[in-house]
Amino acid sequence: MAVGTTPSSEQLKLGWSRFLDPHVDDRLIHEEGEVILDEIRRHWVTRLWPGTRVLLGMAAFGVMPWLGHFWWLALAAGLVLGLNGFWRMHTEYMDRFVVTNLRVYRVHGVFDQRCASMPLARVLDISMQRPLWGQVFGYANFVFENAAQDQGLREIDFVGDPDARLHLFQKVVISAGLTGRVQSSDIASGG
Repeated sequence: MAVGTTPSSEQLKLGWSRFLDPHVDDRLIHEEGEVILDEIRRHWVTRLWPGTRVLLGMAAFGVMPWLGHFWWLALAAGLVLGLNGFWRMHTEYMDRFVVTNLRVYRVHGVFDQRCASMPLARVLDISMQRPLWGQVFGYANFVFENAAQDQGLREIDFVGDPDARLHLFQKVVISAGLTGRVQSSDIASGG
């Protein structure tokens, strides 16, 4: 961007929208031709326990009429459980792992957003761990090995459709080779 110019409203996303969506597109390096090949959200199973908390909070509200003068205990429990459950669901929603033609990066956090990035050329090995419940519900955990061991990107948990994602990861890393760049047409065409 030239000095003295202002970004358009399309480029600049400030305010409350940052707390509701991680805006992974804003982190792309458009000048280098970077495009998203896959944006991975956490598997739906990560919202089961927070959803249970919300339901328990609703049940606490439901028993309020039967508690007499102690109705406020159920109100407090319902509010704590419900708000905690909704907060956990939202933090899971805000956690994204992105594979581009140049790098892999992860964005997570609501108030304090964190972003960790690693060029494709630095990815040495990718391993997939599928626990028992992952086999039942269809998710896996991925471990990315590189020389520097960037901790922000080392482990990516609760990845849905793991076999297809592992295939994509391997294809992208192999296609990047020594150049560190993947042509998006190579991935789309299978070449």
